[in-house]
Amino acid sequence: MVLVFLAEGFEEIEALTPVDLLRRAGLDVKTAAVGHSGGSLTVTGSHGIPVTADARAEDFIGASPEAVILPGGMPGAKNLDADGTVDAILKKAAADPDCVIAAICAAPMVLGGRGLLRGIRATCFPGFEGELDGALVVGADNPDGRAVTDGRFVTGCGMGAAMEFALALVKKLKGEDAAEKLRTAVLAK
Repeated sequence: MVLVFLAEGFEEIEALTPVDLLRRAGLDVKTAAVGHSGGSLTVTGSHGIPVTADARAEDFIGASPEAVILPGGMPGAKNLDADGTVDAILKKAAADPDCVIAAICAAPMVLGGRGLLRGIRATCFPGFEGELDGALVVGADNPDGRAVTDGRFVTGCGMGAAMEFALALVKKLKGEDAAEKLRTAVLAK
């Protein structure tokens, strides 16, 4: 299972593009409402688009996902960073060497703040580079800095790279052939 966190103020395209493409690739993808422990599963993105999550983030505490994905957006990335459930799931994911950990836009700061990117090539939205503690930052202005895969980590620079980020995740989780087949099917560059 692939787990995608949705916190209030998430960037809609950065969350839903990976959900869509990973599901098209045949992966079991679940969206998790962050900060909704007793309430609604509806999470509102940074541009006012409400999305109904599959479950609450708390429901995945004992799960062992094959990947966790953190979309950016503001204040979405800050809400992810401040959430104890996200922290607990990330700690478990970090302890599992087979779990893919991905973040896009401002959300790599969540990984950087926990020391998960030390010695890892990573990208982020311009201005957040200083939040990637110990990362080997590949700038968004670098042609290779739109979506960066290093080992089990996949990072993206922002909304405009959401398709590349999602396809990098498909490649990581399903292989290059699956990613190329999907790229062709959806007419991506």
